[in-house]
Amino acid sequence: MLITVSGPPGSGTSTIADRLAAQLGYEHVSGGDIFRTLAAEHGMSLSGFNELAEEDDAIDRDLDRRLRETAAERENVVLESRLAGWMAGEHADLRIWLDAPIDVRAERIAEREEKTPEQAHTETEEREASERARYAEYYGIDFTDLSIYDLAVNTARWDEDGVLDLVVNAVDAYDPNTDEGASAVEGVAYEF
Repeated sequence: MLITVSGPPGSGTSTIADRLAAQLGYEHVSGGDIFRTLAAEHGMSLSGFNELAEEDDAIDRDLDRRLRETAAERENVVLESRLAGWMAGEHADLRIWLDAPIDVRAERIAEREEKTPEQAHTETEEREASERARYAEYYGIDFTDLSIYDLAVNTARWDEDGVLDLVVNAVDAYDPNTDEGASAVEGVAYEF
């Protein structure tokens, strides 16, 4: 089974994907880990590589190509990244979207990155605007379109264990033999 976990920064995607994979005995493949691997392959620091990625679309495209290949080639994987649901496309069995209000996400980011909530809020809004524009330009993806996801969870409503329970219950209840139709991922230009 291939499960994708996506959501904006601070929504808990890495935490939940990691815990979900551990509970299911699946491999957890993270877009962040792939990005760090790409930085190492280029002999660059993470911050330097991130700056380069803002200017060079080949970096985003290489990351997204690797996500797509992972989805097509592997089984028993929890694939986690902002675009995992879109990049996995027809290969995903279940697509999960995690989100929380921007103020909650900014608080979480501020705590983990040791910055002020105001700074995290501003940086997060700028990052999301940049990503929305890039995804639309590169692939024709409307990042605000959640219709491809099977489950969307506001992670501010439950604690970490509660969110994990919701996700695990959805996975456990999924039966491919009675599945009457996954949400189609259409109109994406997979041009890497």
